[in-house]
Amino acid sequence: MKALLERAVNFMEEGFLEHKELFESLQNSQDPKVLFITCTDSRVVPNLITKSLPGDLFTIRNIANIIPPYRISDEFLATTSAIEYALCVLNIKTIIVCGHSDCGGCKAIFDEPSKYKNAPNFLSWIKMMTPIKKEVLKFSSDDKAKIAWMTERLNVINSIENLLTYPNVESDFEEGKIDIYGWHYIIETGEIFSYDPRAGTFKLLSADESKK
Repeated sequence: MKALLERAVNFMEEGFLEHKELFESLQNSQDPKVLFITCTDSRVVPNLITKSLPGDLFTIRNIANIIPPYRISDEFLATTSAIEYALCVLNIKTIIVCGHSDCGGCKAIFDEPSKYKNAPNFLSWIKMMTPIKKEVLKFSSDDKAKIAWMTERLNVINSIENLLTYPNVESDFEEGKIDIYGWHYIIETGEIFSYDPRAGTFKLLSADESKK
């Protein structure tokens, strides 16, 4: 904690000055161009991997970057309400769903539930990935790395499919009014594989791809 506090003080005294004018311009409003939905994993740092500045990304984080199907409820729907705000209030037109390697949430769906008996809300949350688990197990592979890779990518695809259930998203996507991408970020190599919903494939993100 001491080191964290020291870095916070350093930011106030030095780091802030580097982008002082930018922060001043953001004082009363935000106008992010990208909705970035990713995992709460501490190793995934959206602004670092995209080299973005404050104000660039509207970021939503939850365990395993899950997007639930759209619904209206009296319950507190953090992810759903944040997506609504991004699309309907901030009018964002580019959406990235970013999964990652070694995802603890994706791994957990293959564990015995008793392992998480003291985390009932966590268990309830990852149940949304049960259809993905069933799909992966159809391949009955003993390769744990392959299972993890498939689960993480299918989870990104499933979240995009659920995103299309939100009001106007599917029609706007089909009409080219919004862009939707799925990323699979590899922690140990820094590689990012990008999923194109129209082509249905993941490809390593390249300089040529970024110019499109």
